[in-house]
Amino acid sequence: DNDVEITVEDARANGDCEDSYVLTRTWTAADDCGNTSTGVQVITVIDTQEPVLANVPGDIVAGCDETIDAGFANQVTATDNCDDNVEVTFEETSDAGTEGCAGTVTITRTWTATDNCGNSTSASQTISITDDTAPVISNVPADATIECDAVADAVAPTVTDDCDATPALALDEQRVNGDCEDSYTLVRTWTATDACGNS
Repeated sequence: DNDVEITVEDARANGDCEDSYVLTRTWTAADDCGNTSTGVQVITVIDTQEPVLANVPGDIVAGCDETIDAGFANQVTATDNCDDNVEVTFEETSDAGTEGCAGTVTITRTWTATDNCGNSTSASQTISITDDTAPVISNVPADATIECDAVADAVAPTVTDDCDATPALALDEQRVNGDCEDSYTLVRTWTATDACGNS
């Protein structure tokens, strides 16, 4: 027979996961008189390659009054050599900063991509929220020259802070004597300190 017919048949046996299996490929040659012979190839398909994450945001250092992007979670994608629809999960944890220091925290955002065969890879972004800005003192009473019977108690100025809603305000009053007992200079100094020690 100068024109032997060859047929091929594949048989698949599933493995432990969707992209892991054994393919048994059998070729059969038959001549015009029905004589046959076969050849077999066994192909073992495995998936040991981890997915690849893309578009993971970089680390950020920000002040407590800054807005952190809220659209971060959906921008991270993953590709894989076998799985066309890789599952990506997201987890966020936070650790408080210095005890009593309002507004400081470290946020860790972690994305994990897992393919059909359980191969996974993770990537993280660290966001450090800091407070290194001193409070602002305003409405400080103006310097004045007054008669000795008009000296009044100190009127506290206004204090605001980016992170601490109630910064501490301390008054230091120093007297510098003048030429006589009832002639002197009062120097009043206010110091505002936030919970992170910025003053």
